[in-house]
Amino acid sequence: MCGLKIDRPLECIVSDMTAFYLEGKYFELTLYMDLRNNEILTYALSDKRGDRETYVKGLNDLIEIKKEHPDLQMILHTDQGSVYSSKSFNELLPSYNIIHSMSRAGTPTDNSTIESINGWIKTEMFMDFHLTTIEKIHDEIKDYIVFFNEKRPAYSLNYLTPKKYKEGF
Repeated sequence: MCGLKIDRPLECIVSDMTAFYLEGKYFELTLYMDLRNNEILTYALSDKRGDRETYVKGLNDLIEIKKEHPDLQMILHTDQGSVYSSKSFNELLPSYNIIHSMSRAGTPTDNSTIESINGWIKTEMFMDFHLTTIEKIHDEIKDYIVFFNEKRPAYSLNYLTPKKYKEGF
């Protein structure tokens, strides 16, 4: 993946999609997370199965962040899903000094951080945030991402939030 030692923000970004049902409707949530401090940098939500736009929107938002640091070499680590493997997705990355790293086929442990976060997010959204209605889902996902980045302490960050860790305490 990105290596064991990550020295700076935006050095290694991990991404994955997770799916869930709400009121019998299917949703896909794609996350792009900075592995340095587990901050969710960008995300996209869709109510269409296999919607490539969630990946593309998240990537476009990540590219906007990357444009602020054009000389920084970034690694984007993903699984081998069809969108991440697509020619158009991969042709875009080098233009922005982004190197694409992919997990080995059938090996989710190669992207274990984001896989773990996907599980936590679904549990917390439904059990702690009581996500129950599709009318407010976009606002509730946005609120959850703010909570995750700014209020939820993480064991792996010495019980700091991603934001506090990024700020250097």
